[in-house]
Amino acid sequence: MARHSGRGWYGRVLTAAVGVTAVAAATSVWTAQAGVVDARGAAHPSASGSAPARATVSEEIVHASDKGAHGVNITIDDGPDPTWTPEVLQVLRENGVKATFCMVGTQAEAHPDLVKAVVAAGHRLCDHTVSHDTTMDKKSDAYQSQEILNAASMITKASGGVRPQYYRAPGGAFTPYSRHLAASQGMRPLGWNVDSKDFELPGTDAIIATVKSELSNGPTILFHDAGGDRAQTVAALREILPWLKQQGYSFGFPVR
Repeated sequence: MARHSGRGWYGRVLTAAVGVTAVAAATSVWTAQAGVVDARGAAHPSASGSAPARATVSEEIVHASDKGAHGVNITIDDGPDPTWTPEVLQVLRENGVKATFCMVGTQAEAHPDLVKAVVAAGHRLCDHTVSHDTTMDKKSDAYQSQEILNAASMITKASGGVRPQYYRAPGGAFTPYSRHLAASQGMRPLGWNVDSKDFELPGTDAIIATVKSELSNGPTILFHDAGGDRAQTVAALREILPWLKQQGYSFGFPVR
């Protein structure tokens, strides 16, 4: 899975989240529940007082669709964004498609109304870390823990109590530790098979062509609703979703 870089607001998000790096490597965070883990590694209770019980899921990176061999999973990364997430939601609604939204913690915290709108429309949530650090696999376990657990808490709070069901490492920077931690929190590690490359702004036709040409790689397709101008993504989805239906595909969620 290719790494993504150079998408405008990540530098600002990283600066805002710089406190995440102030961690004690020896601190254990395995007992953290739904609350935020602070710079000392201490777990704070969630807004509801206590975290709901959750079953451990497989820590293997999932790509398969719950719709079987002819199913596809639409995944939307990096939001929510006040301009583009509503437009993506509208296209999905028009086509009767449910998707998985991989949200950055700071974005979810800034736009809780959009997180709630995603949930209300029947889509699923995915933890995409606090700051979208594509070098996560080079960082300490304590750093990875804070990025994953704090984002899960931010997203859960913004949604009104709905926890992310998946974890997608920024740029595919998974580690055995991060996969195990996510799975222990009930979040299945989520990969992708088809990278639309929409973040490169190659043009609507190029995005469509990439998806069609790579669809044989597998069912999980990657798009973005934040990190830049996503007009091309919205336009591409308007064509790709009906085309997939015409090809006999059904739309599902990644296997849990």
